[in-house]
Amino acid sequence: MSIDQTSLAALVTELSGMAVQEGLTSTPLEGVNLMAAFSHHPRTPLMYEAGVVIVVQGGKIGYLGEREIHYGAGHYLVQAMPLPFECETRAMPEEPLLGLSIRLDRLHLAELVAQLPAQSSVIPPDPMAAVAINEEVADAALRLVRCLKDAVACRVLGEGRLRELVFAVLQGPHGDSLRRLIVDRSHYLRIAEALQFMQEHYTQALSVEQIARQVNMSTSHFHHHFKRITHAAPLQYLKQLRLLKARTLLAEGSLQIGQVASRVGYRSSSQFSREYKQYFDKSPMQDSLHRA
Repeated sequence: MSIDQTSLAALVTELSGMAVQEGLTSTPLEGVNLMAAFSHHPRTPLMYEAGVVIVVQGGKIGYLGEREIHYGAGHYLVQAMPLPFECETRAMPEEPLLGLSIRLDRLHLAELVAQLPAQSSVIPPDPMAAVAINEEVADAALRLVRCLKDAVACRVLGEGRLRELVFAVLQGPHGDSLRRLIVDRSHYLRIAEALQFMQEHYTQALSVEQIARQVNMSTSHFHHHFKRITHAAPLQYLKQLRLLKARTLLAEGSLQIGQVASRVGYRSSSQFSREYKQYFDKSPMQDSLHRA
């Protein structure tokens, strides 16, 4: 069942009084962030962690390879794997983008999936897809948001409200993309495990052969399935991951550019600056001054 406008309006009302600053705002519940944008943000590279992004007002367009993924008001994004992509945000001061960002905990996800009936599907899982919000997801999201407003309720009921929302997503379209992260032993799960390994070891000098061995795949099969699922070659993904991590460090403002380059795994500051400018269309210095 699709969401009706009353449910969507209730979510907008609740979030408009809570998400009052640009970007993500943390909540007392770990992994749950409020999301807001008050102006248009042009297409820019970024990476979401595995999770669910619910948009109740405004809109976003994700660009993954040749794909355009539209997730505007009344939609949520199922992000099964951390994938570098480009994102455009559509928002205005009088009608800001409002939503929720939910990071998925692998252990909690496994606990839920273990209690669901076994399912078989011949449809290839999609690691990044937009879905229209149904009433089950809307109701669970609204209960979660209202719970976040009360410290006692959040402490007592918060984890349960979050589980309810994730359960609703698992039951909906593309929930299979999340379930198969737990129960599948196909190439899809092995690539997810490879991405996790790269996230944890991106500062090291990794080779394609080393990563393939880590997930028990031949180098040729690993490279083929990695590119098919992520829309990037393994070393291209690793470079984008390092540069996105570097951008976060630069925004914090506590490190020099050379220190940032070294921190994310570059041995050459000049190579880092060159690749950074190619990816973000700004040098590290220009970007750090712009964000200051």
